[in-house]
Amino acid sequence: MLEFLSMRKLGIYVQVPFCQTKCTYCNFHTGVVASSRFVPYVETVCREIRGHRDLLKAAGVGRPEGLVGKSLSQDWLCHETVGDTVYIGGGTPSLLDPAHLQNILDTIRATFSGDLAEVTLEADPETVEAQNAAAWAQAGINRVSFGLQSFADKELIAAGRMHRRADIYRAVPILRTAGIRNISFDLIAGLPHQTKESWRQSLEELAVLAPEHVSVYLLEIDEGSRLGKELLHGGGRYSAGAVPSEDDMAEFYEMAQETLGAAGYHHYEISNWAKPGFESRHNLKYWRREPYLGFGAGAHSFSGTERWANAHHAAAYVSAVQSGRLPVEQHEILTAGGALEEELFLGLRQLDGIDLGKIEEKYGVALGARFDRIASAGLVEREGSLVRLAAEKLSVSNEVFVELLR
Repeated sequence: MLEFLSMRKLGIYVQVPFCQTKCTYCNFHTGVVASSRFVPYVETVCREIRGHRDLLKAAGVGRPEGLVGKSLSQDWLCHETVGDTVYIGGGTPSLLDPAHLQNILDTIRATFSGDLAEVTLEADPETVEAQNAAAWAQAGINRVSFGLQSFADKELIAAGRMHRRADIYRAVPILRTAGIRNISFDLIAGLPHQTKESWRQSLEELAVLAPEHVSVYLLEIDEGSRLGKELLHGGGRYSAGAVPSEDDMAEFYEMAQETLGAAGYHHYEISNWAKPGFESRHNLKYWRREPYLGFGAGAHSFSGTERWANAHHAAAYVSAVQSGRLPVEQHEILTAGGALEEELFLGLRQLDGIDLGKIEEKYGVALGARFDRIASAGLVEREGSLVRLAAEKLSVSNEVFVELLR
């Protein structure tokens, strides 16, 4: 059994799997449901948070003998567990009544000790109103992550998004007035009808609005989304014929690097840029393999030695927790080899790279020859013990990771 990573601070994730509509590119386990389903779901999430220790033990997860952390009591699944970030994601959690969000955060504060320094809410621009934004800030939400995806209405319509460009310009000042000083924008490179000109326009408009944080994702094409399935099967629905080529997407990514760098953003992870000091504290935990607990349907957790996930179906999740059991759908106890692969894969996603010497010492392995091979192929750069992805390979990083693990 691997030794539990020394506990810094625990990240807490809450999944809200409800949306107003299903975007064509979405491969998440989310659904459109009546708002009457929100209250029982929130009550169930709060019940899971309060009873997580017993629920996880009963599910055979988080075995104390595998967890060593002197900063905590003997069992890390306890009241003394220290949390410092909360991320409420989805779905579209901004659809919830502010009182529901307050209930969730109050339950977290009553269950976990520590100062919640970063509390993020994912929101869609059309859901933002002055009254709910003020209530979010009052509840302790100090960071809002917008799924904008584009500033071009034609692209938003094709993708099935509810908001339009005007909603973005309306929502941002509302959040600023409410006192929320940390805003993140998401953009997707590769949406149907996206062109080099429209993508550049989205980047330039983003820079004018000056969010503190930016995420840029390449369009994922897989069977899990309606658009992805259409593309894979050669269909034409959902504007599949208007999706840019992979080469175009790579060029869009490089344009983002150039534009965001010129606008003062620090590129700190493959898909993420931030103004100095505004890197996502919560998401850094994922890339640094620090512990986090997930609550809600489909939420994932990581203890340092184990990964597990709740069942994705919201109704099944609610029924199970209300009957006193946690429906764990996936549960993996990591091997040393699996942990090493994660260390390399997640570490290299960060632009600072990895310290190869420290990793070799930690896992008792020799990796020099493997990295010499991919460095000679121009896939990574080496400076002594420090290894990072080659700058020109960031847009095709998955190919580098496949070669590394070969």
